[in-house]
Amino acid sequence: MTLSQARDRLAAPDYKLMRRVNRWRAPRWVRWWMLLATRAGDGWLWVAVGLSLLLSTDPLRFRAIEAAAAAIGAGILIFHWIKRRICRPRPRDLEPHCWAYIATRDRFSFPSGHSTTAFAVAMSVGSFYPEVMPLLILLAANVAISRVIVGMHFLSDVLVGAGMGSLLGYIAFRFAV
Repeated sequence: MTLSQARDRLAAPDYKLMRRVNRWRAPRWVRWWMLLATRAGDGWLWVAVGLSLLLSTDPLRFRAIEAAAAAIGAGILIFHWIKRRICRPRPRDLEPHCWAYIATRDRFSFPSGHSTTAFAVAMSVGSFYPEVMPLLILLAANVAISRVIVGMHFLSDVLVGAGMGSLLGYIAFRFAV
């Protein structure tokens, strides 16, 4: 088996799911929810998390913010570097999406920057505040899922981004404590 054949075999489930998602006429509430989640993942949600930490009186708040910022910064550097080397096109560029069109800053799909950032924040801040970790993971998962549903990423893009962000968030937490 050649490298090209192996890559095609590994990508086949991603492409099958992409075709199903891109043709799915989701109910209106799902469309609104996914568009809201993907827009929240543009940074608004993480700014709100940071502001809520700043407004708290907890003595660890500055360390939590530093850890999240470090994880986000490292994630951005890494995912941009990988995207420029892999050059995987976005699903919506391969097959038009039936109901969503979202402008992007770059044209490459792998890995998902939104997922990387979302899970970097969730893991770093959630490690400082375990009581809100489930909520942060839920929010991050919504951002990641939305990227697949709106046709911006393949499932493997968001899984790798989520894993990378989680690892970076945990590492940032460990360095900050």
